[in-house]
Amino acid sequence: MFVSPTKGSVTLEDMILDLHAFVQADPDAQYKIVIGTDSHTTRKYTTLITAVIIHRIGRGARFFYSRKNSRPLNDLRTRIYKETELSLELVDVLNRKGMDQLLSQWPLEIHIDIGQQGETKALIQEICGWVTSVGYEARIKPLSFGASSVADRFAE
Repeated sequence: MFVSPTKGSVTLEDMILDLHAFVQADPDAQYKIVIGTDSHTTRKYTTLITAVIIHRIGRGARFFYSRKNSRPLNDLRTRIYKETELSLELVDVLNRKGMDQLLSQWPLEIHIDIGQQGETKALIQEICGWVTSVGYEARIKPLSFGASSVADRFAE
């Protein structure tokens, strides 16, 4: 299940239909598709939020997110790898479920919650290398709003 702030809970199929409809409403516009994951860990579990954003450049956006709980992921490296893995897995699912046309037509960015400041600095090369090696653009802070703003907003 995915959640839209305006439509509430929707199925994967309904989300894909809505994303297609968003593009059809203004087919001449330029779009960018963003997928990003962020997490929040407590002693009992880690909540992972994956956001799917379609940005009609200069004219708004639409987004959906899904929530998943796992055992606590206390190690930062493990958590960042899991976040990236969930983002990449969602791209595969979207391709199989009918978004392949949109994903091949518009730029797709994987937003990763790492940056030049702090502990995650050491992970930039390997995580970005992983994402680009499977054919996607990797964005890190401060450009990774899909993970560090949208997904983060719903992670706690």
